[in-house]
Amino acid sequence: MLELKQVVKHYHAGGEEVRAVDGVTLTLPGGQMLALQGPSGSGKTTLLLLAAGAVSADEGTVLFDGSDLALMGTTEAAQYRLGSIGLVAQQAHLMPRVSALENATTKLLLGGMSLHQARSQASHWLDRVGLSSHANRTPEELSAGERQRVAIARALAGAPRLILADEPTANLDSERSREIVSLLHSISQEQSASVLLVTHDAEAAAAADRIRQLRDGQLLPEPDPDDPRSAPQPISDSA
Repeated sequence: MLELKQVVKHYHAGGEEVRAVDGVTLTLPGGQMLALQGPSGSGKTTLLLLAAGAVSADEGTVLFDGSDLALMGTTEAAQYRLGSIGLVAQQAHLMPRVSALENATTKLLLGGMSLHQARSQASHWLDRVGLSSHANRTPEELSAGERQRVAIARALAGAPRLILADEPTANLDSERSREIVSLLHSISQEQSASVLLVTHDAEAAAAADRIRQLRDGQLLPEPDPDDPRSAPQPISDSA
């Protein structure tokens, strides 16, 4: 379970203080996918990085399964990022001139898995994202959408218990987008994983179990399922 308790993260830019995340409290249990929406600059990516332990909170607490990320030592933090998290960034960040299969094994190998096991798991996930026939192709031979699916396979390999996905469908067509979002939702249930999905895609958000809106670093009140007027409003900013 992911928990954020009154988390604050501010930056200083151009002599001004940017309140990227400003007192966010959020609970995301295992087996649930939550879609986080908001305009550009609202703090969505910063919140994702806080959950990943990639940046530290100025105030408040970020917990995973009751463990405070701020109190983790270097080794424990590395194990958390490699073993517990599947991170899908907006850009694929694949190794050039290396096959899709080898790219999908990188996190597993860094985590200490044998090459044989890593290739077996990576093959499984490439198949689940529809790229089994492209396993031997390099990033230079793949489309932008295919590269993104390799990155998703890499993130899901190793059965992470927390999946952090930052606009994972940005480079995909509508059919592939639906498939990937459906896959993420399935994984949340199959593996009792927590999935935090940052997206501008209204259709992708609608597939989540919950939707929360972030504005100026603050979460808006959670919608009341019995009150249609409290439903999330469409996001016009597509950045």
